[in-house]
Amino acid sequence: MKSSISKITDSELEVMRVLWEAGRELPISEIRRTLEASSDWDSSTIKTLLRRLCEKGIVEAVKKEVFYYTPLCSEQEYNEHTTQSLIDRLYAGSAKNLIASLLGGNKLNDKDIRELRDLFKVGDGDE
Repeated sequence: MKSSISKITDSELEVMRVLWEAGRELPISEIRRTLEASSDWDSSTIKTLLRRLCEKGIVEAVKKEVFYYTPLCSEQEYNEHTTQSLIDRLYAGSAKNLIASLLGGNKLNDKDIRELRDLFKVGDGDE
């Protein structure tokens, strides 16, 4: 599954977000309605994206009266895998270097930094 996760395209990710946000299996009509409201995709494009996700083993399609689609990986699993892949590719596996880059590039504001400090303190024996 992990190798398939890394092959999700940006367009397929939009479909996955619809499924994750729903938190339940969805018929194609609901997926189509949601995506047509937020994109200029037609029905055949959406069907193609769903088919590809099924072929990759990321989504399962179950035929009832119509096809219902369910994600086989959670958004958290996807985010963790993608983040680790980014760290591995750009920072030679060092999360510390990623954080240093964010700090050095002024990508984090003071509130973000305070929240990160609090996260690092969790489980610290000094508290």
